[in-house]
Amino acid sequence: MEPVFGQIKQGRGLRQFLLRGFEKVSAEWKLWGLTHNLRKLHVAWTA
Repeated sequence: MEPVFGQIKQGRGLRQFLLRGFEKVSAEWKLWGLTHNLRKLHVAWTA
C-alpha cells in the first residue's frame, strides 16, 4: 500500500491537507483515494 501514498504525494502534489479535524481530513483523504482509483481506471480503459 505504500506506493499509493508515494504516488499521491509525489505525482499529484499532496503535501498537506486543506481541512482540519480528523473527520474532515478522513473525508479529504477518501477523495484523494477516489480520484487516484478513477485515474487508474481511466488509464486502463483508454489503453
